[in-house]
Amino acid sequence: MTASLPHQGGSPNEPPRPPEDRRHKVRRRALTLLIIVLLIGIPAGYLVISANQSRDSGKDKEAKYAATGLTKGWPSKVQRRLYQVPMPHPSGKVASYETNNWKTSRLYVQFQTPKVNLDVFLNDMGVKRSDLKKGAVTISARDQKITGWDFTSPGPWYGLVHKQKAPKPTQDVMVSFGNRNNPFFYVVSRTVP
Repeated sequence: MTASLPHQGGSPNEPPRPPEDRRHKVRRRALTLLIIVLLIGIPAGYLVISANQSRDSGKDKEAKYAATGLTKGWPSKVQRRLYQVPMPHPSGKVASYETNNWKTSRLYVQFQTPKVNLDVFLNDMGVKRSDLKKGAVTISARDQKITGWDFTSPGPWYGLVHKQKAPKPTQDVMVSFGNRNNPFFYVVSRTVP
């Protein structure tokens, strides 16, 4: 048999409390249940959502790094900054691909943009329109093979090589004026780690 704890009595000046009625008991229990659901349900829901986002992010990264050629979409801001590829807005038909090894890292980017962005792009890169040479194929056959780019289609074609002192990247640029109002840009930016 267990000993019961002594019950503390109320104040002699206080009137005794009436017993709890059924309605009040149901409300108290409902409020307690709601608090428990909120304390457990919200964190559990958050964990489920973040786990799904994490899994989806992993799948996106896996697909990105499993790519063996150009994939649609903009390169990340970090890639654009690292490889110094200033992509003008608006740009369409954007695709990119990055390769890394112990000797050289490369970012391949293609995009189409309105002609007014030509000078913006070149100035942001640190070159001028006069640096473009008509008919010059500045992207190597190796890089063309990796990306599937073909510079034999009707042009006119212009190219330039923007060499910079390491660790800054060197950019090979080709511009197709097949569509005079919306030239197509092909950029290979390479850096030595």
